[in-house]
Amino acid sequence: MSITYRLLVGLAIPLTWAGGCKKASEQNVTTSGVKVGVLHSLTGTMAISETSLRDVVLMATDEINASGGVLGKQVEPVVVDPASNWDLFAEKAKDLLLKEKVAVVFGCWTSVSRKSVLPVFEAQNGLLYYPVQYEGEEQSPNIFYTGATPNQQLIPSVQYLMSEAGGSYRRFYLLGTDYVFRRSTVSCH
Repeated sequence: MSITYRLLVGLAIPLTWAGGCKKASEQNVTTSGVKVGVLHSLTGTMAISETSLRDVVLMATDEINASGGVLGKQVEPVVVDPASNWDLFAEKAKDLLLKEKVAVVFGCWTSVSRKSVLPVFEAQNGLLYYPVQYEGEEQSPNIFYTGATPNQQLIPSVQYLMSEAGGSYRRFYLLGTDYVFRRSTVSCH
């Protein structure tokens, strides 16, 4: 199981309880536990990538609960399916924060899904853990960006490959889809 998700779930709840976001001690704790949102596509084109992330969060919460929970409370995952629809991501995020009153949300895979929920998390002072690499052109106190940016991942890789080729190659091409991350990567050289 991913140590990253274990660590994030274990740290996110006490951080939220301590007042890092809204009044979690009053709004987000039930008598039996703490609700955490899981915002990953389980249907649609992104389900192939995001279903495994949902599974990791569920495995992590099961393991944490089996060892006594966090601060004596069980972690209660609330899973929603934004169905690979970018507008639906924002709607589901708002539901998790306002209706379900989750303490924290783990979710999104694509940059466009993250960008669609960003205004919701900022307006509601919610907390999102974003688990994959991103383009690095955004910062928010409401999002923990846990993945590498191009300057941490792609640029060192290209530099290494070009140096290993003995300097005989003067150009290197990164191919990708016409998408936020790929467009931003081109501009980070």
